[in-house]
This record gives sequence, C-alpha cells and structure tokens, in this order.
Amino acid sequence: MDLTSLQSILSRAGQARIACVGDVMVDRYVYGEVARVSPEAPIPVLAGRSEAVMLGAVGNVARNLAALGVATVALVGVVGDDPAADEAARLIEAETAIEGHLVTERGRTTTVKTRFVASGQQLLRLDYENDAPLAPSADNSLAAAAAAAIQGCAAVLISDYAKGAVSLTVMAAVRKAAKAAGAPIIVDPKGRSFAKYGAVDLIKPNDRELSLVLDRRMDSDADFEDGLAAALDGCLARAILVTRGGKGASLAVRGEPVVHFRPPPRTVFDNSGAGDTTLAGVGAALAAGASLPEAVEFAMLAAGVAVGKIGTAVVTPAELVAAEMANHLAPAEAKVATLQRAIEEASLWRAAGLRVGFTNGCFDILHRGHVAYLAQARAWCDRLIVAVNSDASVKRLKGEGRPINDLDSRALVLAGLGSVDLVTPFDEDTPITLIEAIKPDVLIKGADYTLEGVVGGDLVQSYGGEVRLAPLVEGYSTTAAIARMGQGG
Repeated sequence: MDLTSLQSILSRAGQARIACVGDVMVDRYVYGEVARVSPEAPIPVLAGRSEAVMLGAVGNVARNLAALGVATVALVGVVGDDPAADEAARLIEAETAIEGHLVTERGRTTTVKTRFVASGQQLLRLDYENDAPLAPSADNSLAAAAAAAIQGCAAVLISDYAKGAVSLTVMAAVRKAAKAAGAPIIVDPKGRSFAKYGAVDLIKPNDRELSLVLDRRMDSDADFEDGLAAALDGCLARAILVTRGGKGASLAVRGEPVVHFRPPPRTVFDNSGAGDTTLAGVGAALAAGASLPEAVEFAMLAAGVAVGKIGTAVVTPAELVAAEMANHLAPAEAKVATLQRAIEEASLWRAAGLRVGFTNGCFDILHRGHVAYLAQARAWCDRLIVAVNSDASVKRLKGEGRPINDLDSRALVLAGLGSVDLVTPFDEDTPITLIEAIKPDVLIKGADYTLEGVVGGDLVQSYGGEVRLAPLVEGYSTTAAIARMGQGG
C-alpha cells in the first residue's frame, strides 16, 4: 500500500459510521515483577505494580475503529447485571466516538479476563464468563438493538467469541439491516462451522480457526488454497480471509484465484487483540470505499503495529503512516528516530523485560574505536539507543570546520551497525533532556570520563539505573583521524 492510498482511506474513514456487534468483555491487566517463588507452592510470586482495564472482544474492535479516526462506532452487545457490566458501560462512555447499545440479561455474568503480566510475559489468565445461549428475550432484544444501530452504517463488523451474543436470530437481523443500509458484513468467527453466519461479505478466521472448521492441518500456500476452497463450499460467504501470523494472510473470493499477502518483518511483543485490530482495519477500509485487497493491506499494516505493543492495544493514524513509511526504508534508515519514537520504543522494550542502554556523541568520523565502544555498550544492555549531536551542536562543541560529515550521514552510518538499535539526533550541548525522557536502564560513556562526570548519571542512578564506562581503543579518535587527513591539528 502506498502512502497516498493509506492517507485517503484514513481520511474517508473519518466520515464513516460503523456498527460492531458481538461479545462484550472487560480486559484487565495486572502488571508486576517476579523475584521469588512462593514458599507455599512452586509458583512465582507476582509483586503487583499497576493495573489497566479496557474494553475487550467486540469492545476492542470498537476501540480500534475509534483510534483509527472512524467518526462514529455503534457498539452492540449483551452484558449481565453485575459490577463488570457497569465497568463496561463506563469504559464505553469514556470513548467519545463510541455509542453504546448494550442489552442486559439478568443473572448473566459479564465476561472479564484478567491477565497477570511480568517482564512482558503472561503468567496466568483468570476468566469470569458465561458462554450459555442468551435467553429468548435477551436474544430478541439484542437483534432489535443491532438492527437499529446498523441504520446509516457503511460497514458492519461481527465479533464472535462464542459467548452467546452472535446467535442465528442476531445474524438474521444483522443481514437484513445491513442489506437495507448497503453495508458489507465482516465476521471474525468462532466454532466448527461458518454456516451460521449466512450470506455475509467476508469471514476472517485465523489459521487455527480455519483448521478447526476443516479438521485439517495447513502449512503451505497450496494447503491454504485447497482449504479456502473447501471452506467456501461449506458456507454462503462471498469471501474468506485467513490470517497466518508471520506468514501474512490469504484471501479467497468466490470465482477468483486465492491471493497471498506477505507482511514486512516485524517485532512481536504481544498478539493479544491482533485479530480485533485486523477486523477493525478491514472494516474501516471497506467503509472508506477501498477494494477488498486494499482493505487487507490496510488491516495487515494495522495489525503489524498492534503486535508491537503490550496488551489489547489500539493503533492510531499517525502510527500507520509512520509504519508505512518505515516499510519503504532501508533497515538502517528505519533505525533513525525522533525523540518521541525513541521514548515509545524504550517503553515497549522495558515492558518486554529488556534492559535499555543509552550513549551519546558526535561520531563525526566513525572509526575502529567507535565500533569497539558501541559493541561494548551493547553488551551491557538488550537494546542500545545512540543519541547523536546535530551539526549545529557539533560546531558549538568542536569549533569551525566541524562536523566533517553532516547529521544524516553520521546517523545512517551509526544505524548501519548491528550493535545499535536506534539512533536519535539532538540539538542541545548535552543529552540530559533525552536521558530524562527515555529513562535508560544503563547509561554508557567512555572511560575518559569519571562516573561523577557523566551527564545524567545521578539521574539514572536515582531510579535504580546503572552508569558504565566503556574502555577506549588507544590511538583511535576523530581528532587523530582529521589530523592524518591534513584537516586539523
């Protein structure tokens, strides 16, 4: 997908109304640290540090649509008469772009999933739920609420988590209302059959869900082509899109050859909610008038951003534009980042349990000493951010005639080193502002400094970070290199 098409879809989606129908959940995350094993049983003890709560399942689809800039999202689902239902209602009310159309079934348990997380890894998930069919009165009320909410919609998304909301009654009402509105229906399915969804426009299973429906294993493109043909024979959907994790996605439209989509390489921190993001992406793009292949590319871009975050995360238009631009950059260019991106990347790395290192310098003429220094710095952390002085900053620090190489050249050469994970420029004479913002776990400078003389060292140590001094390779310096070239003393 090119940048012009992406921005066009985002712009048109900002004028659309989309309905989301399905199972409402509350997702709760408890974050902490594990430093010991319980004396009561061989289990880790989680020392709680913070909690986060958000809408899950169809609510997460709605949140993703709102984050993508969709003008109005009508969220339709069923809850119980319990505190979790009140919490879901509060979460919906906090989202200005989301309209809540919730049906209450007395005596039902609202689904709550609580995940306990340490160092970016889930230790345990605790579920409270009721997956029994809805009572007839609630089923009919939900069908009526869906039909009313779909009026004026440009797309309808069905999020089926097999908790009772997506029934035959509800699907019949959705198909009738969507047809009247001229809106495509996209389904994220559950279960061993797609038949109950009827004549919808697109069904979007992942590879495991498709394997369950077909009772067969699929690995190669040819396997998925055969499987998708069989799946289309067993349902009334116009098309099926199967997502295949790191291998991309495969789209089968009746009467057309299967198309395979390959994603760019990406760092995966958490797959939670990736399917919801994909569903939202397809729906937003179709509502904006994109073709089905364009909608798949848009959704894959969004999912690629989402899996780089922790938890059931949403994706913003700015993040999509940045991701699309990065897809067209060389690997080294993609490592050169703004301070804001460096802050976000450092936060993600730390959430995944990785130690973030930081160093800085002019790096005017990269030489053997620099390479050895950066390799040592990287050995003391899991991810290394290098802050490089701007041209104006180098001139103030080093005098007229410096730098020899401009900022772009210096940043790209640094980014080309395997020991460097991110390069961010700065214009100040010291990197203290960056250190305050990034909050590195390890601050590294050369051994020509003292620990007390390292800018930001006291700050890093104040929150439990570490300051390290890397040995220098004798006889190698930028000043010496310039002298040998006859350009300085």
